[in-house]
Amino acid sequence: MPAVPLPQQPSREERLAAKLRENLRRRKAQARAIDQDAPVPAGSNAAPGEE
Repeated sequence: MPAVPLPQQPSREERLAAKLRENLRRRKAQARAIDQDAPVPAGSNAAPGEE
């Protein structure tokens, strides 16, 4: 019976890097959705949530 090579498991660093990229994409998407829902007035220099 021939040995079937198992798919290589990603290293810990590769798994963490992938999770970080996924998290960053999700956070960017959330930020874009929030920006679309609550536009900041044109004359305001304050960040959303600041006064």
